Amino acid sequence: MGLFMTYLVDTRTLAVDNEGFLLYPDDWDETVAQVIADSIHIEMSDEHWMVVRFVREYFEQNQRVPETRRALKAMTQALGKEKATRKYLYRLFPYGFGQQACKIAGMRKPLKLMLDM
Repeated sequence: MGLFMTYLVDTRTLAVDNEGFLLYPDDWDETVAQVIADSIHIEMSDEHWMVVRFVREYFEQNQRVPETRRALKAMTQALGKEKATRKYLYRLFPYGFGQQACKIAGMRKPLKLMLDM
């Protein structure tokens, strides 16, 4: 089994896996998201928050992490077609939607990182 770490958020100690993904998505809130974003050097803009909140809402409704194409569709509606591209998504999350956006949104590590394709 992998090495487990924790995040200290306010007075809470949250369990994460060896890559910093929350073990329990229900521990998430926006304060936790900010701590995770800070730990991976992502400065959260309105566009970052839009994607992260979309991932959370999608997960809460469907009990699974959305694929990149669904995030791009949501971005089209929220940010306009010119920003709803894989290139722009990678500018927001340089190491990938699955690796960074889903981590900040408090998801467990996606079993398949095909989310980024």
